[in-house]
Amino acid sequence: MLTFLALTSVAFLGIVPEQSQAIAIYTGWERHALVGSDIRLSCSFFSWRWTSEDVTFSWTYRPDGSRDSISIFHYTGGAAYVDNKGPFRDRLEFVGNPGRRDGSILLKNLELNDNGTFTCDAKNPPDIVGRPSSVRLLVFEKVPIQAGVITGAIIGVVLGLLVLIVVIYYLMRFLVARRVFSLSVSKHGKKKKEGSQQRQIKV
Repeated sequence: MLTFLALTSVAFLGIVPEQSQAIAIYTGWERHALVGSDIRLSCSFFSWRWTSEDVTFSWTYRPDGSRDSISIFHYTGGAAYVDNKGPFRDRLEFVGNPGRRDGSILLKNLELNDNGTFTCDAKNPPDIVGRPSSVRLLVFEKVPIQAGVITGAIIGVVLGLLVLIVVIYYLMRFLVARRVFSLSVSKHGKKKKEGSQQRQIKV
């Protein structure tokens, strides 16, 4: 009876508990960087709610070749906390804007050992159910020759050949037209000369 009265009161007063909805989290897929450089790892989310004051961001890191992930950063209650025991304790800076649903971090002075998978999780209460998103970081000593560069070079060569073929085609048409015009003028001049000679003979 008391439960029924409580539910009736809630419905009557319009006080309906907020229901949580799914939250979608986004990061890049793969990032490349050089040893000694800095890189920004982006993390944002989509939620049906306005950005809550209780919004949170968490970052974990799993080194290449390892099965275990470690916590490296957490944002909650309006404050950012960098793990004081992780490999990025002195090289990580929070550069996001929680009010704009941005939980990005900046990794400084990268090392080869930093290769690995970084995972971001976000909560925007009451929307707290979502799948974390991951981005893989590859650190190189030198700039690698990427497949995109090779593909771009191939496309450039093909386009160059097509342009060359078009130029040759129109050049050939121009030369043929010029040749035909020259022959036509020459033939017309020859007929005119023969006609003049015939009139002189008749006279």
